[in-house]
Amino acid sequence: MNLREAIGQLFILGFEGREPTETLEAFVRDLTPGGLILFGRNLGSPEEIAALTNALQVASPTPLFFAIDQEGGKVSRLPPPFTQWPSASVVGAVGSTELTCAVASAIARELMVVGINMNMAPVLDVLSNPANPVMAGRCYGSDAHVVAQHGIAFYRGLASEGVLAVGKHFPGHGDTTVDSHLALPVVPHDLGRLSAVELAPFAAAIRAGIPALMTAHLLLPALDPEHPATLSRPILTDLLREQWGFRNLVISDDLLMQGIADSTPPGEAAVRFIEAGGDLMLICHDEAAQRQALAVVTEAVETGRLSEARVRASCNRIADAKAQYLHRKPAAPSGEIRAVVGCEAHRRLAESVGRDDKGS
Repeated sequence: MNLREAIGQLFILGFEGREPTETLEAFVRDLTPGGLILFGRNLGSPEEIAALTNALQVASPTPLFFAIDQEGGKVSRLPPPFTQWPSASVVGAVGSTELTCAVASAIARELMVVGINMNMAPVLDVLSNPANPVMAGRCYGSDAHVVAQHGIAFYRGLASEGVLAVGKHFPGHGDTTVDSHLALPVVPHDLGRLSAVELAPFAAAIRAGIPALMTAHLLLPALDPEHPATLSRPILTDLLREQWGFRNLVISDDLLMQGIADSTPPGEAAVRFIEAGGDLMLICHDEAAQRQALAVVTEAVETGRLSEARVRASCNRIADAKAQYLHRKPAAPSGEIRAVVGCEAHRRLAESVGRDDKGS
């Protein structure tokens, strides 16, 4: 893999359209991204999703992560006939990690059958602020230990069916009143509070072996008074890599969210994320911004701001994760898809969660 291809591996990119057009296939061949992320704009019928992922896997020079946000509740990208799952708050209220694991396993089966191999979940944020406009309903609870237990169960359920879990939003988005899509939230707590609440589920998930974490665009002055977590070497390298010994993937939230983009263009943000210790950058739309970011990272290597060894280190971590989770297995044929997606067993499981919550 040459340097340009290696740099491409450091990106997960969004795109327009539901069909594997020649233009889209050329985009994948040209930019060699490590992965693609799917939103509603990309999602047709289950068979159409499978045709899209199959064609783009064939077009790509390297195996692709196909990522999606399929948490359950309001953050569920897959429409019917896919099973409609209750939110993390509803699942967590039942109080059964076995049930949480079963839900995640069922979600993973429906993802894998259409070629989606990475889920941007579980949410490991602790909902300590009920006025939080972003995380309400998306967290397993307001207790760090409970969140950790259910988050680990969800990760293990995904892994049991071959889907790579991405715990989010490190180092903790639960006590905010600002949406990082719109501005940069500040989490003002001291290190003792952060360690006991915000950081605790992530530390537990790392000990349990979670393969990836997503960073949050948050300012935590107790850890770094100058830089958002996504761009913070004290947070991503000093804390996460060196103190906690995390050796798996660090993935950014979307670099076009205003929490970052208000102060830092995507190319500069990409370079700073790599400098901070990150591996995979998420840019969910805007091909011009995506190409600009790749060009700026390439220029940073060519001018010596970033070393090629640093790029290769992230590329190797990505390759290791792909070796574990990706095997170029094609999405299933139509009959198998329909036997899994929205099947009776999954519908009954989803309904039972709601009933158990109402009865608790």
